[in-house]
Amino acid sequence: MEQYELDAVKRITTRPARGYRTLAVRGLTPVLGAEVTGLDLTRELTDEQLTELKTAFLDHHVLVFRDQDISVEDHKRLATSFGELRPVNPPPEHGDPYILEVATAPESANVFGNGWHADGTADEEPSLGSMLHITRMPEPGSGGDTLFANMHLAYDMLSPKLKELLAGLTAIHDGAHAFRGHKIPEGYEPPVSEHPVVVRHPETDRPLLFVNPAYTSRIPQLSADESQAVLDLLFSVVPNRPMLACRVRWEPNTLVFWDNRCVQHHATYDYYPHTRFGHRVAINGGPLKG
Repeated sequence: MEQYELDAVKRITTRPARGYRTLAVRGLTPVLGAEVTGLDLTRELTDEQLTELKTAFLDHHVLVFRDQDISVEDHKRLATSFGELRPVNPPPEHGDPYILEVATAPESANVFGNGWHADGTADEEPSLGSMLHITRMPEPGSGGDTLFANMHLAYDMLSPKLKELLAGLTAIHDGAHAFRGHKIPEGYEPPVSEHPVVVRHPETDRPLLFVNPAYTSRIPQLSADESQAVLDLLFSVVPNRPMLACRVRWEPNTLVFWDNRCVQHHATYDYYPHTRFGHRVAINGGPLKG
């Protein structure tokens, strides 16, 4: 690796560890993710627990909670501690408008999320994050892990000259892209939005790379060929750099909460023809700024 890449990794891995009073946090990798223990999510969190949980969220970006046999109302209560609930779009035909059922049927040839992406980046204001609670797993040993990638580090590891090129550029995010290979629901108009290629996290002000192959279609400041070449280069950063990622191995009653603003994820579909089921709740975000 180049020295600027090593320096970027070192800045994250040499941060001093925080002390917590009301919960325990164990990192999944040196650069991303943590398992949180000591909390019962069937109960309302105290102010101190919530403050420490928010700190861990901003530090680690992906939080994993094991053995949480929670109800839908418990799930929603935890999510509202971080912001306003985000309605499912397109809305479900039946059931709670804030609950997305994540269900894989035995005959599924593919599933949404089986590729690197962040959720809903074609929206004018993408979500703050998502909480996914998996209750039914594929048969033991049949896969279903989710990968997550740190997009702060993805940006930090770019060369200084490439960062100069990206400064001030925007990208078009098209919701129809995410339906490639799937039928767009009748009456649903996929959103299209323009965001900076490099945005700053609204709470930490840290820069991050904000393009993904599921939604990002072009960079309008460049010619079509130039745009595709730059996007292909940026799309290759995450799959070509395993050190950006952590892997979550699901177990029944595991809940994972990730920061959709600075993390991409890949729901690995390697368990055909087995099934999986869970519920996802999303939290509203705010405008993105470069």
